[in-house]
Amino acid sequence: MKIAVLGTGGGARCHIAKLLELGHEVVVGTRDVPATLARTEPDMMGNPPFKQFLADHPGATLLSFGDAAAAADELVINGIDGHNAVAALSAVADALAGKTLIDYAVPFVYQHQPEHPWPTPWGIMPKLEPVDTDSLGEQIQRALPRTKVVKSFVTQEQSTVVAPASVGGGDHTMFVAGDHADAKQQATDLLKEYGWSDILDLGPLVCARGMEMYAHMHSAIGFGLGQQFGGHFGIKVVR
Repeated sequence: MKIAVLGTGGGARCHIAKLLELGHEVVVGTRDVPATLARTEPDMMGNPPFKQFLADHPGATLLSFGDAAAAADELVINGIDGHNAVAALSAVADALAGKTLIDYAVPFVYQHQPEHPWPTPWGIMPKLEPVDTDSLGEQIQRALPRTKVVKSFVTQEQSTVVAPASVGGGDHTMFVAGDHADAKQQATDLLKEYGWSDILDLGPLVCARGMEMYAHMHSAIGFGLGQQFGGHFGIKVVR
């Protein structure tokens, strides 16, 4: 299958590499192809320039967001940062029409001045916006009514999403939520390809609110485990 991954950050790179390993054809979307290829310094998270990553993964093709989405057979993975996701995806709505979009973005706002800040190893913990009464996943679905949005992957580091057996032999839980049963099945099938066996369907896309709000708990668990950046662990729903 030809699958599009939108974004070039560390999480997107995990999916690109794994999808290629599984034998899929991968097209990668970025805002500005020449600018992405021209970068020579690591990004804000320390990832090496994407041009170097592409050289190490020659099966991936770099295109604009719209061209990558249009090239996908039926499945697109959204790795665009939460702050910019709705605008970037809305601009390529026609290319995404009729396709399934798996969204793992977290709606973090990094530049804010809280009255009671939560210090972290990288500065103040970002806030979530939207939160409680809406979610980024729902905002994306409203902006893209012709696209089937599934929220998933968001409760783990993406390095664990693509390699569940790296934690506890894979004995932990992944979640999906969405308003289209066929799209959730596509997401579930991909997760099974990645190696997941415990996949819990939370129901409609409104449940994305819970998954996105879990992001702060994920950070807190990581800090408790002494893992300052990211977090190499899983969560298990014990029935």
